[in-house]
This record gives sequence, C-alpha cells and structure tokens, in this order.
Amino acid sequence: QVQLVESGGGLVQPGGSLRLSCAASGIIFRISTMGWYRQAPGKERELVAQINSGGGTIYPDSVKGRFTISRDNAKNTMYLQMNSLKPEDTAVYCCNVVWYGRGYWGQGTQVTVSS
Repeated sequence: QVQLVESGGGLVQPGGSLRLSCAASGIIFRISTMGWYRQAPGKERELVAQINSGGGTIYPDSVKGRFTISRDNAKNTMYLQMNSLKPEDTAVYCCNVVWYGRGYWGQGTQVTVSS
C-alpha cells in the first residue's frame, strides 16, 4: 500500500521560509520520481518541483531560485525548502509519485504566506 505523508506547512510572513517533508512507504523510493504540487483556492493544481532517481530536478519559473527539492533515500523522504515566500505561494502543497502507472497523492499540507 502506497502512502505519502506530508508535514511542515504553516503560516509564515512574506520573505520567510518553510521546509516541507514527504515521507513515502509502499514504493521503492530510491528509483521513484517524486514531485511537489500545489493548489490555491480557485486555481488549478500546478507542479512546484520534481526530482528523479538521479537527483535531477525541474522547477517552474515561478519558484526557480527560491524553492529547492531534495531527497533522502535512506529515510524514504523528500523535502521542499521554500525561501523568500510570497503571498502568491499560499496553497495546499501535496507530494506525488507515479508507481506502476498509477499516481498517488498525499493528504496535503497548508502553506499560508501572510503578514
């Protein structure tokens, strides 16, 4: 049974930082491509960052230079370090993995950037 559990969200002021974690089970983590997505109210879900088994990363322009995705294969955990946060980063952040052709999602963690 595949499970993804996010943690680390919260309320932060503009310019602040947060680190999200995604603990995975039920997959061979070290060979999996993992991703962080976010969805703000009234908006479509969007990819925030992706990391493959070799450590290669993808970021959209909206977060490039501010967000860093990483993984610890020994802990079956993926991270998202978010710096210089903006109000427009406010969303529910979810982690994702595609395993044997099926997509799996965590429950999500709320990130709110507000003064």
